[in-house]
Amino acid sequence: MMKLEEVKVCVIGLGYVGLPLARLFSTRYKTIGFDMNPARVEALMAGHDATLEVSDELLQEAIREHGFVCTADVEKIRDCNFYVVAVPTPVDENNNPDLSPLYGASETVGKVIGKGDIVVYESTVYPGVTEDECIPVVEKVSGLRYNEDFFAGYSPERINPGDKLHTVEKIKKVTSGSTPEIGKLVNEVYGSVIVAGTHLAPSIKVAEAAKVIENSQRDINIAFVNELSKIFNKLGIDTQDVLEAASTKWNFLPFKPGLVGGHCIGVDPYYLAQCAQRHGYHPEIILAGRRMNDGMGEYVANETVRLMLKKGIQVLGSDILILGFTFKENCPDVRNTKVIDIYKALKEYNLNLTVYDPWANPDIVRHEYGIEVVNELPEGKADAVILAVAHEKFNGLDVVSLAKDKHVIFDVKGFLKKEIVDGRL
Repeated sequence: MMKLEEVKVCVIGLGYVGLPLARLFSTRYKTIGFDMNPARVEALMAGHDATLEVSDELLQEAIREHGFVCTADVEKIRDCNFYVVAVPTPVDENNNPDLSPLYGASETVGKVIGKGDIVVYESTVYPGVTEDECIPVVEKVSGLRYNEDFFAGYSPERINPGDKLHTVEKIKKVTSGSTPEIGKLVNEVYGSVIVAGTHLAPSIKVAEAAKVIENSQRDINIAFVNELSKIFNKLGIDTQDVLEAASTKWNFLPFKPGLVGGHCIGVDPYYLAQCAQRHGYHPEIILAGRRMNDGMGEYVANETVRLMLKKGIQVLGSDILILGFTFKENCPDVRNTKVIDIYKALKEYNLNLTVYDPWANPDIVRHEYGIEVVNELPEGKADAVILAVAHEKFNGLDVVSLAKDKHVIFDVKGFLKKEIVDGRL
């Protein structure tokens, strides 16, 4: 069996998950990062990560001091023996799991994997995907036999985009292997770079299930407080005040209402739900939570219009300013952002919409969503301002000065001073 000093790592997929992990592995092992996008590879080798997950200083240090290399050439990863797949696992327009990135990455692994090598998957999936969907692709392309010629593991990613405190090495890692011996080796490899420690799960399926329920649990809890927000709004009670009071109890879970997007919380429950349905069980709570959270963007839009009408503000042709577009604060990640739901719902009212976000890349937003985002505060005043994302750069922003004398301010995040807002979740 492979020894630690023999490990040569290849991380496939150099996005928000793969790059930080590859950079970390390079401090201990010979590491190559592989990505199908040559432009991405070129930018990384020039020492800059557009996702901002790895600082230029750390990336350049990895290249200079540790020999970290990124490539789009499959032949250059053939000498590796520990392959880590970190590609996205999105859902399609019908919220069905899209495994095509995983199939593609598995084909890549199959082209280069050799006898005795290990492939570890980090992508979020439902239990069984690694061994039932991915491994057969590796076997078919490579001609090798699973658990005889090559082995597998699963170690779910726990990256929190934009979080500079809980970085990859500071988050405890769940690991697993296709045999007990491989599980121990995979655990050792990760444990040698993860300072927060590791947890070796008894099987790949257990590790897959652990990952997919982490975000499903958060999704359901947020859905609960989103529903409370709707109830309390009808009762004329401020939800934030209620949560603050309830949080004085030691075991109250301090979740807050809001938009639930991104590459994990807004996606993972659908993977679990489909898995359950395939096995003849209809998951009522999971899907109810998804319906609640997926409807919050439209709810915010309708509430804003209702408040405008209540104040006698002409809705048709009015000017609306949305502050923030990324799926969460202080990062450029716009994947599965639910701010787009606010935008689309407001568009139905024939309004003039401006989206200001100092973090979002306008070109990426235009390509992914077909709308315009500006990085500088626009001139002119709005009839309504919606604070959708709590960027630190919005701290100290005089939101009232951005609006006309008669206006509506809606605070999605509970970020603004209570006395200046007309509505909030």
